[in-house]
Amino acid sequence: MHRWIAYLMVVVTASTWGQTGLSTKWEELTGPDFIEAIQQSQGVCILPFGILEKHGPHLPLGTDLINVRYAVEHATQQEYAVIFPAYYFGQIAEARQQPGTVSYSMHMQLDLLQETTDEMARNGCKKIVIVNGHGGNEHLLPYFSQSQLQTSHDYVVYVYRWSPGNPPGRPPLHSKVDMHAGESETAHTMASRPDLVHLDRANQESGEDQARQHLPEGVYTGIWWYARFPNHYSGDGSLATKELGEFDMKAWTDGIADVIRAVKADQVSLVLQNQFYREAEHPLDTKQ
Repeated sequence: MHRWIAYLMVVVTASTWGQTGLSTKWEELTGPDFIEAIQQSQGVCILPFGILEKHGPHLPLGTDLINVRYAVEHATQQEYAVIFPAYYFGQIAEARQQPGTVSYSMHMQLDLLQETTDEMARNGCKKIVIVNGHGGNEHLLPYFSQSQLQTSHDYVVYVYRWSPGNPPGRPPLHSKVDMHAGESETAHTMASRPDLVHLDRANQESGEDQARQHLPEGVYTGIWWYARFPNHYSGDGSLATKELGEFDMKAWTDGIADVIRAVKADQVSLVLQNQFYREAEHPLDTKQ
């Protein structure tokens, strides 16, 4: 038994280490190792962005954080980069009525994210890839990235949001609605943390679209999600399979690894960003 436990500890520990022999996790590196890690990563650091919110009656509150970190940690085994510690300070106002949800004010979200990326850059992360694992951040993060043009920064923020799509070989879905804690997300968590999935509870609440709001197409209101899914559950998690989860998580992992490679090779973005900053100081001198 003791040998088996020791073996598991070795496997778990090894999974956090890149091909360089250095841990990919920021918090696991020593000071001297951190310097080497930044050099090995070519200044590329990953900020996996999750949230704390209800995920139906059957998935953990940290599902988004757990899944995005799983994908990032496996991607950095393919292409080395430094991973920032667990980050869940995003937009989730639409789930404030549900237990366990942690919803920060908008100014706190933006201020904390700005200071976090500033501090990452001060420590040598000149190419910061925010990998989004939470649908509620889909507007926040592009806005944050765009706001980097407001004042000068010596680093570039990249935002990546993977979408499964319908690639060849992907196991077919059995759900008509599959947005939050549904078939796909449940399958992903069956791959990342099967011990935290309670599939037998998935039908204890309804994930059906209740369609309680009737407005013309193109009209947006913040209450739209609550109007459709008041249980903060969209779909049917009981239909999830491990095969779907493993397929999607591999695709997500491969996608992140490809992004890391592309960002390492990117020699244009910072040059153009600096040029923009200079021109923005004297707009009347900008060639027309």
